[in-house]
Amino acid sequence: MKLSRRHFLALGGAVALGAGATIVTYRVRRLRAETATTMTPAEALSAAARGDILLVDIRRPDEWQRTGVGEGAVTIDMRAADFVEQLVALRQSTSQPVAVICARGVRSARVTRQLDTAGIGPIIDIPEGMLGSAAGPGWLGRGLAVYKVN
Repeated sequence: MKLSRRHFLALGGAVALGAGATIVTYRVRRLRAETATTMTPAEALSAAARGDILLVDIRRPDEWQRTGVGEGAVTIDMRAADFVEQLVALRQSTSQPVAVICARGVRSARVTRQLDTAGIGPIIDIPEGMLGSAAGPGWLGRGLAVYKVN
């Protein structure tokens, strides 16, 4: 079978996209604390509704306003100087798992390391984020409930 130039280029593009997604996924995994586990947005919604986890949306206020915040999540801007203190104050107990979500899973992976370094655990990363990533369609893509913030 002879490939046309167009088919050859399309095949090469598909291979490049697949390799790129693999590299990004690998890099995000390296950012995540080794002690962190992961959860899908649907699992996080259920766990937060039961009170099994503290679900924290770590994005910026303008992002919360643009897309809303996942139902059951509290908002703490990860850039806040007292981010860890705010988070600790919201936990029901020191054994309550903390799940973090951002837009696409990169910042949440980084924050798991920050929390691990601060001695906070157990930690859960939601790598799909609100908008979706290589890990999956994300909170909004799954059509999960959100609430609006002012």
